[in-house]
Parts: sequence; structure tokens; C-alpha cells
Amino acid sequence: MTQTGEMVFHPRPGAGAAREWTFPAPERSVLGNGLAVLRVDRPGQKVVAVELVLDSPLAAEPTECEGVATIMARAFTEGTDRMGAEEFAAELESCGATIDTDADHPGVRVALDVPASRLERALGLLADAVRAPAFPAAEVDRLVRQRLDEIVHEMASPPRRAAFALNATLFDDAVRLSRPRAGTAQSVARVDRAAVWDFFTAHVRPQTATLVVVGDFAGVDVTGVLERTIGTWSASAAEPSRPGPVVADDHARVVIVHRPGSVQTQLLVGRIGPGREDASWPALTIGTYCLGGTLTSRLDRVLREEKGYTYGVRAANQSLPNGSLLAIHGSVETDVTGPAVADLVTVLRTLAAEGLTDGERDAAVQSIVGVAPLKYVTPRAVCDSLADMAAERLPDGYLPELYLKLADVATKDAAEAASGGFDPARLVAVLVGDADKIREPLEALDLGPVTVVE
Repeated sequence: MTQTGEMVFHPRPGAGAAREWTFPAPERSVLGNGLAVLRVDRPGQKVVAVELVLDSPLAAEPTECEGVATIMARAFTEGTDRMGAEEFAAELESCGATIDTDADHPGVRVALDVPASRLERALGLLADAVRAPAFPAAEVDRLVRQRLDEIVHEMASPPRRAAFALNATLFDDAVRLSRPRAGTAQSVARVDRAAVWDFFTAHVRPQTATLVVVGDFAGVDVTGVLERTIGTWSASAAEPSRPGPVVADDHARVVIVHRPGSVQTQLLVGRIGPGREDASWPALTIGTYCLGGTLTSRLDRVLREEKGYTYGVRAANQSLPNGSLLAIHGSVETDVTGPAVADLVTVLRTLAAEGLTDGERDAAVQSIVGVAPLKYVTPRAVCDSLADMAAERLPDGYLPELYLKLADVATKDAAEAASGGFDPARLVAVLVGDADKIREPLEALDLGPVTVVE
């Protein structure tokens, strides 16, 4: 405002030119102990994300104590040859760092987040955890009891029950994928300190592992830090594991997990599809998102907006060690289970007959590719995705190439990939609900034989 009281408006700033984005390609190196390293520099990101990918697949677990990989992963932070569990936790806290572990079918993952200024100190703790874990018998027993308690809660969860039932129905009994990822109550109860130690010595070694580090490394001798910490880890040499074939039977059928008195039905339908390495993966990803990736997808428009059957239904293509699991999941009121499943099938058949619109394809590309720069703004997001690629043994440049391919997917290709992948004649349907009320409507839909299990 001027001295005369006149209002002065300054020009509104305009948006700058859009910058081309691509997923950051990592720099690969190998430490003296044989550990592969993927490094990505992210200037300005002062919290470094680290992830150690161990070649200890669930398929390598002894059948009698499946779940041992999960117990081992959780026990890594329960002390080492240099310090007990409480001292280890105190040291980690003093670094301002956190460590999380997980065991999945490709192997065990150990994730570390730490300020760049304390990277070496925290990496030393991570190195000790995998170099010489103590695995105290009392702590292992506590983790086993904790896991057994979790199983009780999982069996009371309709989504988890549905997932367990689908895996058991879809995959051959000889395939590890057919059984719960973290073991059953019977197998976990057999896990003890000796079982954890045996699995560790047989499957945890630097020569078959990969370390991903992402962050701002200005002024940091990353190679030197790694060699002085995780580079001191050694173990006997071994060949990398080789994922076996996924044996599955996805002819159409229905399995009802009986929950007497249930007011809702949990729905999960799925089949085996192509893996990330397949040429159709980009088109399948876009097509799956159009089908059930968001609130505006085909499935939600019909089942949620038009019919009011559900709060949401989602479709996904989940990568497996070999191939992928194509799945649709959601929940509906018991009394509308039959009509909801019928409408779901109609959506799939309409997709096959009519395809997708360019608008649907464009919205999917924008949601997956357009927002990727925001999705990967943190080192942890970049680190996790690179760790996924390392676990699946995909090329270092896979993700940059994938996002370029996703942006170029044609509407017709996305529609064909989705309709072929989610063919109702090849879907195994699992419903967790009151079988006395939903069996007859489901049999009337002629989706294959209907079986009821407890």
C-alpha cells in the first residue's frame, strides 16, 4: 500500500517449467567381504536409509519349524557378542537410529535409518547384529511366545484368514507360498535357539547379500565407512539360492471359510500372473490400477458408488519370487454377498468386452507415474524400492526403465492385460463369512465348485 492509501498488486508468481523425473539409478560396488552395495546420493537428505537384503528365503526353512526366519529377523537386535539386548538398544537410541526387520519369501530384510552424522556408529551396530548375533535362548523363547500370540489374533482377522485360505487353495502343498509367511502355531512352537542358529549359519552371509544406502553423503567417505563396519562381517562362501517354480492351480472355484453369525463377508479372489520381468508387467500394472487401484476405479464405481455394497474394493498385482499374485479384495454385508460377487464378475466381463477408456488410462498413469517424484522424496522410499529389486534379483536399472514404460502404456494394452489377468474363469474366490447364509447365493452364480471349510 502506498502512502496515499492506494493498493498495489504485485504480479502473481507463475509455476516453473516442469523438470523431467526418473527414478534414481544406483551406483553398484562390492566390498572386500563380497557384500554388494547399491548407493544413491540424495543431496539435502540428512537421514540416511540403509537396508540389508539377506538371501535367506522362506523356502529354505525346515518344514517342521517354519517361521524360524521371522524369529531370527526379530532376534537380530537382542544382543551380540559385544553387548546385551538392553545395551544394544541404548546404543542404537544414542545414535538417533532405528532398526526394523522383516522376513518375506525372497529373504530377510534389515532396515536402518540414522542421521548422516552418526552413520558409521549405527552401521557398526548393524554389522554386529548380523556378524555375531547372540540369539539368547530366553529372548528367542520370548519372541516365539509373542509370535504364537500374534497367530491367535491373525486367525480372528477375516482379511488374514482369507489370505491364508487363498494361499492354501491356490498353491500346491509342496510350495512354501501355500503356508503362512511367518509359520503356523505348530511350526513356530518348535522354534528354539538351536533352530535359529542353524538357519542363521546356513543362510546369512555377505557374499549373497546386498546393502542399499540412500542419503546425503557430502563429506562422507562412504566406501571407507562401509569397509570399517559392515565390511568386517565374514562367513563361509555359498552359492545364491535359486527360487523354485510356483506350482499353482487357478481353475475357477469358491472356498467359504465359515464364520457363524458374521455380519460381513470378507472377499479375496486371486490367481497367478506374470512377474515383473515379463514384458506385459507395465500394461498389467496400469490396467490393474484402472480396475481397482483407487476410489474412482471400475470396481469402486459399481460396488461402492452405484450399489453401496462396500466401503471399497481393491485390485493388485503383487510380485512373487516367480510370477505374481493377481488379487481383488474387499468386504461386503452378509446379505448382499451374492449380488456383490455377481456384480464384480460383471465388471470383469465388461472390461474384457469393452476395454478401458483413454481417460481411465490417463488417470492411472498420472497416479502412478505423475506422483512418483513425491512418492520417492524420502531416502527410505527409494531404499525400500531398490531393496525390493535386489531381493527379486532384477537389474539395477529396472525401476528407471519401468517408469518410462509405464508412461507409454497404451489404453488397449492395459485393458487386454487386466482382462486377461483377471479372467473370471481363472479366479479362485475365497469368502470368509457365514456359510449358512452365503453358500446358496454363491452356488447360483456358477463360479465353480463351492467348498466350505472351518
